[in-house]
Amino acid sequence: MNHILPDYYVSEATWFYLSLLLSLAVFFRFDRIISLRNLDLLLLLSISPGLLFVGDHPLLGNVWLFAGTGILVIRMSLDCFFQRRPRGEQNLNSFGMAFLCISIFAFLVVRVFTENPAPETIQTVKQADSLLSMQDVTSTQNQKIPEAGPTARLLIAPVVPLSSAVADGANTPSNSGISLDGSTLAARIMAILAHAFVVVGLIIMGKVHFSDVQLGLAMALLYLLLPCTAYDVSKTNHVLPAALLVWAFVAYQKPVISGIFMGLACGAMFFPVFLLPLWASFYRKNGLKRFAISGSVVGIILLGSLILTSVDRYSFTQQTIGSIDWSVLKFEGGQNIPGFWGAVDSAYRIPVFVGFVLLIACLTIWPRRKNLGHLMSHTTAIIVATLLWYPQQGSVYLLWYLPMLLMVVFRPRLFHQSQKERDDRNQQEAENSPSRFQDSVGIVRHSTH
Repeated sequence: MNHILPDYYVSEATWFYLSLLLSLAVFFRFDRIISLRNLDLLLLLSISPGLLFVGDHPLLGNVWLFAGTGILVIRMSLDCFFQRRPRGEQNLNSFGMAFLCISIFAFLVVRVFTENPAPETIQTVKQADSLLSMQDVTSTQNQKIPEAGPTARLLIAPVVPLSSAVADGANTPSNSGISLDGSTLAARIMAILAHAFVVVGLIIMGKVHFSDVQLGLAMALLYLLLPCTAYDVSKTNHVLPAALLVWAFVAYQKPVISGIFMGLACGAMFFPVFLLPLWASFYRKNGLKRFAISGSVVGIILLGSLILTSVDRYSFTQQTIGSIDWSVLKFEGGQNIPGFWGAVDSAYRIPVFVGFVLLIACLTIWPRRKNLGHLMSHTTAIIVATLLWYPQQGSVYLLWYLPMLLMVVFRPRLFHQSQKERDDRNQQEAENSPSRFQDSVGIVRHSTH
């Protein structure tokens, strides 16, 4: 990349200032200072300095992020009470936002190829290579590096042979000045594909479910603009679960497809498992069986992929539970772990975890009849709340919930149509039905004055 952009480098502080100015210029509503959109935008931007403080002032940065995360939990839990959602145009038209999306994504691609991939991503690539060769990976696992679930290695497996072939071609004697590692190339390609998966999903979400492609472009642009995306651009294992959840929302009208994406997300990292009660209550009267069966089938396939790289029962067990460092989940004091809870007695995590469980129960039960707006805000609230008690630098992982948070921020008003669910089932049986499922939400656009 030095041949294309000599000495190209953008520091984290510089990226933060550029992101701040561009985000305010495009999304801040200067004609209506006091508005929910402006409040959400300022809240998002106010969390980013905590990521900068974590490096030089860990205590200040962790406290900053923990406080911001707590405010986001409250905001997402109370989102359903904000009934008025007047339509607010962005300060840039659709063509301008599309141009910015492409330009910023190109800069992120350059950043991916100019910095070293995350160690956990490299480890996932090696596990995918072992999956293709059906070799036991238990003896080569690095216990000091947090592991991803089987979904990551399964999805990255098709990329590994291609990357190895490209690396072998580049490392020929005729290209003695070029040194390319296949694992590093595969990790970089997967990082790019994961972010592209998120961006495309947000755009489709805006076009299909919000009936406005401009909202989809706005969500995608702000996702690319926010500093946390650039800071962790190479951490594929943290982007992949959010990308799969975005597509679970895109396909929420088709329980089978949505269940597949949810099953993959649960296999990528542990926190989507906490969303299952909420999504089950959403499909309670229409589609729960299909959602559960498709998710279970995905789970069986993921377990089967672990069997291919296990030589015995012990190896299989180690790989099944190896994606979580269970030692740091114990509520014991004196643990030398990074993050907010590293300087606080872990016993104080007990009431936080209890509150987390109560939050899941409340958001699952109430309201009984949920629409897409409830599903988005409650899903985001649960994911954000997970970071309050998770000890492994929990509040730093903004990419876990950022795409879903943007959907909540930009969504219009959504509500159930008046027809009953049994009418939808009758329409499914009609021979000339235009679609298998009817939209369960309507969109009301209010004037901005």
